[in-house]
Amino acid sequence: MESQKVALVTGASAGIGKATVKQLLNDGMIVYAAARRLEKMEDLAKLGAHPLKMDITIEEDIQRVVETITSKHGQVDVLVNNAGYAVYGSVEEVSIDQARRQFEVNIFGLARLTQLLLPGMRKKGYGKIVNISSVGGKIYTPLGAWYHGTKHALEGWSDVLRLEVQRFGIDVIIIEPGGIETEFEGVMTDPMKENSGNGPYKVFVDSLIREAGKVQFSKPEVISEVISKAVHARKPKTRYVAGSMAKPLLFIRYWFSDRFFDRLLLSRVK
Repeated sequence: MESQKVALVTGASAGIGKATVKQLLNDGMIVYAAARRLEKMEDLAKLGAHPLKMDITIEEDIQRVVETITSKHGQVDVLVNNAGYAVYGSVEEVSIDQARRQFEVNIFGLARLTQLLLPGMRKKGYGKIVNISSVGGKIYTPLGAWYHGTKHALEGWSDVLRLEVQRFGIDVIIIEPGGIETEFEGVMTDPMKENSGNGPYKVFVDSLIREAGKVQFSKPEVISEVISKAVHARKPKTRYVAGSMAKPLLFIRYWFSDRFFDRLLLSRVK
């Protein structure tokens, strides 16, 4: 009889992360939910998950979480790297400190956690590493340079990791969500206004907020179901695309020129 798989989901206090914890619990896994806000995961504990406090930018937090899980189970079978956020504002106006933290959360923290879990996966000859990227890892939008930069970086980083670890029985899977109803969408507008809402790039702020109000976002469960499908596939795809506007945007980006995509984006600015 196959032993129960152990999963770790980061950024589990809301949105895609929380939905994924619930989904993997329903799939019969032992699930650890990591996030900064323990109080936001009390509902997950009641469902049988194991909440752990972790700031993905703090080395001691990351090591403690890894040690807690590996001391009980030996290794993590499924890692869902979901923790992340977006800094929006013009390149000119977003501070380098803000930009640096964006990379610390969205890339370097994720990378460090993965480094610490890889030896156990290699030893077992099994592992699924699911990196939550974004359609924003393939496209670009005004005021999103630092966020898009982290997601473009994650795409390339994940591709290289896939080549390096596949011989050890480890799959690296990239998930590219489109527009999703999460806290993420709500918290990007305030920093955007703070950074660029009253300066020379105000026209972009106004247009992005206006256009966002027209979009019908998908539920986080759309992505958690895709993650479940990928994790349980014998030979998962390297990339999965889901969520509002994701496939149409990627189609346009793939088949049309940079200048065409530029014009499409700038046509929304009034």
